[in-house]
Amino acid sequence: MASITLKNVVKHYGAGKTAVQVLHGVSAEIADHEFVVIVGPSGCGKSTLLRMVAGLEEISEGDISIGGKVVNDLEPAKRDIAMVFQNYALYPHMSVFDNMAYGLKIAKIPKEEIKARVDKAAKILELGALLDRKPRALSGGQRQRVAMGRAIVRQPQVFLFDEPLSNLDAKLRVQTRLEIQKLHRELGITSLFVTHDQVEAMTLAQRMMVMNAGRMEQFGTPEEVYNRPATTFVASFMGSPPMNLLKSGPNATLGGPPGAILGIRPEHLKITDSGWPVQVETIEMLGAERLVYGRFGGEQLIVRTDENDASPTLDTTIYVTPRPERLHWFDAATTKRIQSSSP
Repeated sequence: MASITLKNVVKHYGAGKTAVQVLHGVSAEIADHEFVVIVGPSGCGKSTLLRMVAGLEEISEGDISIGGKVVNDLEPAKRDIAMVFQNYALYPHMSVFDNMAYGLKIAKIPKEEIKARVDKAAKILELGALLDRKPRALSGGQRQRVAMGRAIVRQPQVFLFDEPLSNLDAKLRVQTRLEIQKLHRELGITSLFVTHDQVEAMTLAQRMMVMNAGRMEQFGTPEEVYNRPATTFVASFMGSPPMNLLKSGPNATLGGPPGAILGIRPEHLKITDSGWPVQVETIEMLGAERLVYGRFGGEQLIVRTDENDASPTLDTTIYVTPRPERLHWFDAATTKRIQSSSP
């Protein structure tokens, strides 16, 4: 087990005027045994950062340490990490057992120990009945579990997950998320998990790094990131549906800083007899709740209602009132948080 330290990590491709910088001085401390999710949209640099920790990408500037040791110049095989990829990367001609055991055989681990490690991993991942099958006879979820089992038997200091659930359907994603949570509770191995899915990040992370355009916008627990977003990007990216960000209209009546951007989550707006007038444009029925999309002062506003609220009618005007203790204010120029009434 080991901590991971990122110190002003920079990545650029090329040199001189043609150089393209994709990571801009990322710094973070990941504690021993911690499960950290790196989340952000496509192209934000999250997979590049993970590959730099793995040793698959060179570090342009800064330092990466694993277990207190700088690993900038170490080969991947010497970093004592195990990586789970998006595409499983299983050998199609090998059985599940042989896929999981292959790395240990290459490392010349005794056969008895290999079998003990594979059997233990198979028990944790409920793969015991599948050890003789080839990958083609497995479902997507089972293949991903085999890929995780191959990482477990290595007994590494660090697990690295590169969007491992993106090829699974919605139901399997939920199931596999639960398995990964259970796996971390049992093994306690320091883990970095990359995803573009903010729901995945919120449900898996002990802490999360929210990335945007090669920069870390916020590093904190899911509760901190959701309840106190550091920037308008974090506010709009984390949450489904995203936070409403209003550039005009209610500031004067709510006492906000001049010219600031007001943020309010859809669930913190309540339909009332008076308040902000909202022209209803679309309603999404989501079972126990509805999402009401409308226009307020020329800007889109989303209101989350539950099954006990009367459903508004399309093309009518409703009135909503925000919970004053749940208002967020952001600087319009820097997009950074100014203040918040939320806890």
